[in-house]
Amino acid sequence: MATNTTKKTSTPAAEEPTDSGPVTFPAPAERSAAQPVGPALRPHIAPVTVRLAHHLTIDGTNYAPGTELLVSQDYADSLRIQGYTT
Repeated sequence: MATNTTKKTSTPAAEEPTDSGPVTFPAPAERSAAQPVGPALRPHIAPVTVRLAHHLTIDGTNYAPGTELLVSQDYADSLRIQGYTT
């Protein structure tokens, strides 16, 4: 049977992570009310304005109640059925 002739060296202790404070992420870019949000618009269909009744996150951006957004007609209907618009 073959013998391993190399010496085993001890593994250095893992460095403990330094606590540099809470992790912060950059805020999403603010969108203007003129840009439609949510699913893509269908060709030749104008976006509609909705006013949110509850907090909603669309594409990683948080919107507060009372915010007016431009969305596709289908998405506006979906939000209305789910109770997110006033």
